[in-house]
Amino acid sequence: MSNEKKVRIQNPILRGFHADPSICMANGEYYIANSTFEWYPGVELSRSKDLVHWTAVPSPLSEKRLLDMAGEIPSCGIWAPCLSYSDGLFYLIYTNVRNWNFGTMKDTPNFLTTAPSIEGPWSDPVFMNASGFDASMFHDDDGKHWYINMEWDHRKTGPRQFSGILMREYDPKKKQLVGERKKIFTGTDIGMVEGPHLYKRNGYYYIAAAEGGTFYEHAISVGRSKNIEGPYEVHPCNPLISSYNHPDILLQRAGHGSWCSSIDGKRTYLVYLCGRPLPGTKDCVLGRETGLAEIEWKDDWPYVVQPDGTLQNTPPEYVDVPAETVKDTSAQSYPGDGHKRYTFTNEDFLLDFKTLRSPLTENRCSIKDRPGYLRLKGGQSLWSFYDQSILARRQESFVFTAETKMEFEPDYFQQYAGLVYRYDEETQYVLQVTWNEEKGKVLQLNTLMPENTFKQGLEIPIKQNVPVWLRLSVNYKTAVFSWSQDGKTFHEIRPVCDASKLSDEFHNEGFTGAFVGMFCVDTELYKKHADFEYFDYSQEL
Repeated sequence: MSNEKKVRIQNPILRGFHADPSICMANGEYYIANSTFEWYPGVELSRSKDLVHWTAVPSPLSEKRLLDMAGEIPSCGIWAPCLSYSDGLFYLIYTNVRNWNFGTMKDTPNFLTTAPSIEGPWSDPVFMNASGFDASMFHDDDGKHWYINMEWDHRKTGPRQFSGILMREYDPKKKQLVGERKKIFTGTDIGMVEGPHLYKRNGYYYIAAAEGGTFYEHAISVGRSKNIEGPYEVHPCNPLISSYNHPDILLQRAGHGSWCSSIDGKRTYLVYLCGRPLPGTKDCVLGRETGLAEIEWKDDWPYVVQPDGTLQNTPPEYVDVPAETVKDTSAQSYPGDGHKRYTFTNEDFLLDFKTLRSPLTENRCSIKDRPGYLRLKGGQSLWSFYDQSILARRQESFVFTAETKMEFEPDYFQQYAGLVYRYDEETQYVLQVTWNEEKGKVLQLNTLMPENTFKQGLEIPIKQNVPVWLRLSVNYKTAVFSWSQDGKTFHEIRPVCDASKLSDEFHNEGFTGAFVGMFCVDTELYKKHADFEYFDYSQEL
């Protein structure tokens, strides 16, 4: 038995909405790219030198020349990015989905951008193809670059629409696909093959692909071949990882992932998406998160290592990594964990906050107009798929409190600003300050739910020219809003909200998770502003 000292990591390693992870090891560091869908900037990037401590990297798709999602419906946008490294360049493949749930077609243009450093600058995007989504790049040891994506066959129905994995060579000098299109893998009997990645080890080519859909039947399937074009022999104990038919384990929905070599080349690590349902439910309000597992190779097949050392295909709750690779063994960290007070003296807060569909501009957001404050200038309504003025961060724990202090003086009912707890445009809870012709400045809690259900709360008169503190306290399914005008005495406002509705499962489709943040609307002139002094986020891990 090995006497090697280990550090135990608890899964998920990236908590809250971190879907479709792609891992890359380069220059002595690990990098993970995640989907962001309609949230902007596109693609979430995290980095680590030890797999224990992760920090956020500025998102690469932060300019309109790289990404414009204006008008896209919820859960369109960035699907399943692939991050890889070759010849001194980071390669980032991404899909900007334009349509996914209307009709039988899917409009899924795929693009490639490259950068010499993970911080950029990222090159102008190159259009690759649009025959399917979840594209990736494989850099072979003979110098060739291979591009693969799942194929969507709109002529078929059900799982058969996921008709296989296509491969073409990429010419980096011409910046285009060349050669013949080839279908190299049609998946297994699990069905719905997508999210493909190619690898090479010990003379074998390996294909790892997601199957089973992204809900509770999700999985990663693996095949291998001596020839990159196949045929691929399916893993004898397929799938590599899945939570299917294991309802009692912590991590559900396990699937869609990728692997990489450890920095010292002695180990292989797998990242995969997973979900933690609210206790007693199937509702993953935290969205799809990123888990980690070590892979052990047996007879040239990969197997997932469990905390007790056994090889099983379920997602492990814990992962042990060599202590010698971890400089600080005192605690595991996640981007934005514990208690964090965001102030607005610089742009550091943007590492944790996102907006919707398009980049922030001075026309909508400024920390310069009033130094020390975040000024949001009234945008379109919270139903809009275009120019909302919103800044929000993901929910990462079942128990958290968010609070902000706002100065806002409306003079018209079409002006409103405040604190929002949301899943998408049709599912959100909105604590807003607005104007009533008879009552003056008022506070109101509104609920937006699917099928155009809009419930307006009571209008509570509050003092003019006095700041208002807005707070959200979430305890598993229960979400309670409260307010104050002295920062000390808080008053709860009805109704008590149901957090479980901010989940993929409540919608039966959709791919994101719950966010909480600040907003400002002015549907008269797009002009009225709200000033926010700080934003507090405290959670129990």
